Amino acid sequence: MGVKRKKNGFDIIIFFFLFLAMVMCLIPILNTIAISFSNSTAAGAGWVFIWPVGFNLNPYQELIKDIQFFRSFGMSVMRVVLGGAVNVTLIVLTAYPLSKPPSRFPSKMKYMWFLVFLMLFDGGLIPTYVLVVNLGLINSVWSLVLPGAVPIFSVIVLMNFYKGIPESLEEAALMDGAMPWYILRKIFIPLAKPSIAVVALWAIVGHWNSFFDGLIYIPDVERQPLQTYIQQLTVSIDWQNAANLRGEELARMLSLTTLTFNSAKVVVAMIPILLVYPFLQRYFVTGLVMGSVKE
Repeated sequence: MGVKRKKNGFDIIIFFFLFLAMVMCLIPILNTIAISFSNSTAAGAGWVFIWPVGFNLNPYQELIKDIQFFRSFGMSVMRVVLGGAVNVTLIVLTAYPLSKPPSRFPSKMKYMWFLVFLMLFDGGLIPTYVLVVNLGLINSVWSLVLPGAVPIFSVIVLMNFYKGIPESLEEAALMDGAMPWYILRKIFIPLAKPSIAVVALWAIVGHWNSFFDGLIYIPDVERQPLQTYIQQLTVSIDWQNAANLRGEELARMLSLTTLTFNSAKVVVAMIPILLVYPFLQRYFVTGLVMGSVKE
């Protein structure tokens, strides 16, 4: 049996700051959830902290009727599926040749310096927008996918993971007549699943949370992704016709505010990532550590 290491003062300090960081991350989430389930008076007065005040489900009942929310939700799902597939495919294909020594890939350093330069510097917002316009991608999901199709940091992480795979495996496959495509598909990809899961998680979270490119490249509000829609949320309540509403309908509208309604939308938007993350979390530490820079 292994001997347990005693916790020293430094470990206690680390645990304290990690716990503090966890609390700081959880409080805004719990506050948003609590506001979404609170009544308008309590939310508007700032009485809600991490527990609902005047519990009600009216924001969620109104959310079900919001057609644009579900349109944007579907657009974000399409973006995540398409963008994640493009990102992971190009990362895997780019990292494999770059993991080879210069003796096998003489132009490796040229490509590496090119990629590192692009990671540090880009063309800028206006040139990128002009390029997207000239390619006819405006108002298309491809305008949200192609400009960031190759995340270079993810390429470096996976490249270093590939370097940790024993060369003897590839040499044995080459001696048996295997081609590079076969070696990549049958040896490298199965062994690199932890690191691929990490870069896939980064791609999924990045696409799901991105909102600024939707503002720029998708002028049609009905086709904007969910985070862009949430970023410019408003509640359109027709108060002019409030006199014609029945008592229960008027009470429902009075219990609904921009704050509670928008909080409900934010809560629903968090659910997909919360569902995906646990399936990839077990790969996160292994893939990130083994894919860290070793040179």
